[in-house]
Amino acid sequence: MSTLYLVATPIGNFDDITVRALRVLADVSLVAAEDTRSARRLLDHFDVKARVTSYNEHNKIAKTPAILDALAAGDVAVVSDAGMPGISDPGYDLVVAALAAGHAVVPIPGASAVLAAVAASGLPSRRFYYLGFLPRQSGPRRRALADAAACGDTLVAFESPHRVVATMTDALAALGDRRIAVCRELTKVYEEIWRGQISDAIAHFANPRGEFTLVIEGGAAPSLDDAPADVPAIIAALKADSVGAKDGVAALMKRAKLSRRAAYAAWHKS
Repeated sequence: MSTLYLVATPIGNFDDITVRALRVLADVSLVAAEDTRSARRLLDHFDVKARVTSYNEHNKIAKTPAILDALAAGDVAVVSDAGMPGISDPGYDLVVAALAAGHAVVPIPGASAVLAAVAASGLPSRRFYYLGFLPRQSGPRRRALADAAACGDTLVAFESPHRVVATMTDALAALGDRRIAVCRELTKVYEEIWRGQISDAIAHFANPRGEFTLVIEGGAAPSLDDAPADVPAIIAALKADSVGAKDGVAALMKRAKLSRRAAYAAWHKS
């Protein structure tokens, strides 16, 4: 069977492409690209001759059969506009389809905005919680941030220039005035990594431009020692009513004001 290659492409600076990535792109029978124009610019820059077809969130259902047909005849590479396909970019569904058809799926690592931002942020990097692209609307976005408020790990999210100030404003409301590293246009000509408090970041980026990766300080996750004294009684009552673990944890979060992690630990400890 043939191989589907997930090829990481530069997040801005073309020089960050790997030798292996260029070899794979030159050797495959087809390159499935999120944006054929940006893929062509990259390929032309390195004088790589390759057949390119479009594959993105809008046409993935219609294009998957044709790409699987191409896989039946030879190897195929998938590229997104930047970074690794399948991570907040098109590719996941094609990976599932290729595996189901018996093909090998091989990652070709490369540039990563997430790893670059976390590494340079000055915030703890041993563990981090990747939020991806947050919801576009303020209400759902603030709820998503509130759900992550108790997470003790560093938080990472992508944001566009049109929403970054609103997102940081929601983060201030949901998380408090934590430390943040605002990484703008990573690896590009106007790269900027700003470090400080969220409230100061909002003022600094009053007229934002470029693509943003936000790295936010984690919170102090509540422990079982912080749980209200009536938690065991709540759990006992729920279990007496034959409430399952999933619904029990949700009820415990609501009644005892615990994080999901603390509620889960309390439920399974009882």
